[in-house]
Amino acid sequence: MAICEFCLNYTKGACTVGLDIRKGMTCREFRPGMEKFCSNPKDFVDPSQIVEMANYFGIGRTELKKVKLMALRADSRR
Repeated sequence: MAICEFCLNYTKGACTVGLDIRKGMTCREFRPGMEKFCSNPKDFVDPSQIVEMANYFGIGRTELKKVKLMALRADSRR
């Protein structure tokens, strides 16, 4: 699994920003998308659920901070 799979910049097997596909879970241009974590919006329970998923898949540090912000924004929109 690569961090690209959770990123909105990843479309049709390529990075729309032009970066090489990452083999690890770090990327300076990482832009997480809720639909990448929950294909069905009704599956979203709360931000801690998404953070746990990110931890499980090995997302950490700066990328995890971006996931937390994305999850909090999604929660505030509900």
